[in-house]
Amino acid sequence: MSNVSRLDNSLLARWWRNIDHWMLGSVGLLIGFGYILMLAASPAVAQRIGASRDMFIFKQIMFLSIAALIIMVTSMLSVEGIKRLGIIGSFIAILATAYTLVHGMEIKGARRWIALPMMSVQPSEFLKPCFAVLTAWFLTRWNKRFYIPNLLITFIFYGVILFLLKSQPDIGMLVVITAVLLTQLFVNGLNLFWVFSAFGAMVAAFIGAYTVFPHVRSRVERFLHPNVGDHYQIDTALRAFGNGGMMGRGPGEGRVKDLLPDAHADFVFAVAGEEYGMIVCMIIILIFCFIVVRSLLKMIKEDNPFIILATTGIITGFGLQAFINMASTLHLIPTKGMTLPFISYGGSSAMSVALAIGMVLALTRHRIEAPKFSKNGFQPFSKRNLVQ
Repeated sequence: MSNVSRLDNSLLARWWRNIDHWMLGSVGLLIGFGYILMLAASPAVAQRIGASRDMFIFKQIMFLSIAALIIMVTSMLSVEGIKRLGIIGSFIAILATAYTLVHGMEIKGARRWIALPMMSVQPSEFLKPCFAVLTAWFLTRWNKRFYIPNLLITFIFYGVILFLLKSQPDIGMLVVITAVLLTQLFVNGLNLFWVFSAFGAMVAAFIGAYTVFPHVRSRVERFLHPNVGDHYQIDTALRAFGNGGMMGRGPGEGRVKDLLPDAHADFVFAVAGEEYGMIVCMIIILIFCFIVVRSLLKMIKEDNPFIILATTGIITGFGLQAFINMASTLHLIPTKGMTLPFISYGGSSAMSVALAIGMVLALTRHRIEAPKFSKNGFQPFSKRNLVQ
């Protein structure tokens, strides 16, 4: 596949020639780490709940396989195709998130999931990439066709999402989506006064969340005061990193994972630390950093405003989600139930992150004219033809 002939003008061949192989390979490594860590972490969790020890493994293989297919299919889309997908996906995700408030599954006091036969779906997960595309479209195209101010339309949609996520509640998801929006507004040229005002509003909103939501107040107080409240999961996770040291105890030799209730999900990074050590943890961090930095560096030479804003927003959400998971596991920030992309167990997480990465790969893909034949013979690929 690496030596696809330039005479082959099939869809798959053109996709392979023009895709970012480094980024695609990095995502493949994360999926590989996800499979290996699921083998390590999930059997003990499954046995604790009385299920088959391989239940989570088989489910995650299915989720990651679907995620890989989503990445491939999405990354084949044109820029216009990504626009349509983001716009339609935003409306569907908003409606589905609203549906959870009425008929959603309640877990630990939050209504975020819709029960399906084989899995439960968290619609708000799909808001992150889709809303980033929708915002980019509003900021670059909407004001050229209608007289309604683009910022007003953007904030109306954001207000709807704010209300829905506050009602579930899902403050962590709201923080990520807010950060994505502010990043896009800043890149789009928003005055610094409004940027700092927005950060001030975020601080005020955090104080409000601390005051209104008991679970937020509990997590912050436990973070600030180690001697107050239940620190079982954090203490156990930190002990896992200590047991692993630099090189780790070895595959299957971890013991702390048997005690962690969410070892396969929110605290899977601790399993990596115990069994494979700090070196492998650093490799995982570097892979996430590589994907984020490479995506942003590609935007330096980009001249399409929609591609710049959409890619920046999507990759900001991706990187922030990874940071929140790893930082909370290491007790650098208050705990937040947010998955580690492609590594933690979860169907909604794997598919939504796959959608995000597929969009980024599509937006950063080189679009080159197909080879042509003329009287003078073969004309090579030379012109970069970005779809507007």
